[in-house]
Amino acid sequence: MAARPSPCRALTRRVQPFILAAVSVPVVDVTSSDFKANAYAYYARLRAEAPVHPVKLPSGPVGWLVSRYDDVALLLKDTRLAKDRKNALGSRPFSRLPAMLGFLQAIERNMLDVDAPDHTRLRGLVHLAFTPRLVERMRARIETLSEELLSRALAAGGMDLIAAYALPIPLTVISEMLGIPAADRPRFQKWSNAIVAVTASPNLFRVLPAIWMFVRYIRRMIAAKRADPQDDLISALMRAEEAGERLSEEELVAMVFLLVVAGHETTVHLIGNGALALLRFPEQLARLRHAPALDATAVEELLRFQGPVEVSTERYAREEIEIAGVTIPRGALVYGVLASANRDETQFEKADVLDVGRERNRHLAFGQGIHYCLGAPLARLEGQIALRRLLDRVPTLRLAVPEASLRWRKGLNLRGLEALPVTW
Repeated sequence: MAARPSPCRALTRRVQPFILAAVSVPVVDVTSSDFKANAYAYYARLRAEAPVHPVKLPSGPVGWLVSRYDDVALLLKDTRLAKDRKNALGSRPFSRLPAMLGFLQAIERNMLDVDAPDHTRLRGLVHLAFTPRLVERMRARIETLSEELLSRALAAGGMDLIAAYALPIPLTVISEMLGIPAADRPRFQKWSNAIVAVTASPNLFRVLPAIWMFVRYIRRMIAAKRADPQDDLISALMRAEEAGERLSEEELVAMVFLLVVAGHETTVHLIGNGALALLRFPEQLARLRHAPALDATAVEELLRFQGPVEVSTERYAREEIEIAGVTIPRGALVYGVLASANRDETQFEKADVLDVGRERNRHLAFGQGIHYCLGAPLARLEGQIALRRLLDRVPTLRLAVPEASLRWRKGLNLRGLEALPVTW
């Protein structure tokens, strides 16, 4: 009997590779939908053979993927890696998006793209507005919204779980928290989709209209809140002050931009990926359905097993750095592969098996260090409520299409499905 090809070799045949210097593992387009369908097999090989590995992105630059848990955990807190590229190279170089365009400069000062002490000041100010009390206040709204969406779906007899359930919950919640009118949410989703998929396109200029319209809308929203403050997060951000410091106009635009995009995109995929994982492991789905006390640990396990953030946002080496015996040059792009770290066999027992009762679960889905996800409590709350309501209201949930027909969204950082048709 002929030997079966390895998953990585099969994947290499299916995915159009980008040319790079010879390496010991297949060279693939890590942003493609086909790659994401089989990414975990590739990451396992990276951990075993090339734990620090260069890949050429469709947008042009070469990035270094770090795949082992211990290395990724250190990377996320390593001060030798900068979020702002000018802090690595000493001056502002030509960026992926042309900084000479004024509306782009408005989003450059978001918390994800700056280092301390700027990051410390910005995070301190947003913490004054984005409080645990504000998050907990949304619990009843999330519960009501989940029930309404499921009642609508049950009446219809089936649904795309992404479009009809996983998306409306976090999009509605963050929009209401910020004070964004319901009629404007479809536009926000369209702009956000274009922006988060930018690493999947070799032509980054295509995303500029979406960014321009997004920034222009946010400026108008801020102006309206200044004239008539409300009980919402944008108004609270404008009021926030610590040690005499306030958010500047550009920082406020960047903060709202970040909260809108990060505030719903990741949770969409936490719910969607989580539902798919449970359908793939029916014994775990049944276990969770009959044990509501496992809701919190189940969401942590779903974040580990198939979390919404596949690869961390970019970092730049301030100096020549050695990781796992590999030297990364100064100024290079470095990415921590969270999806790989969260399946590392040295950290998690039976890492490729879903266990909704897993107790020792120090996953990296929300990052580490000063850039740990600000919205983690809200994402957890939305995930727990949405999945619990889904299991309770739809006990015979199943896929409406063959799993092989599901398509993963293109892009580097996020991991999520384009659609998840289900029935019961």
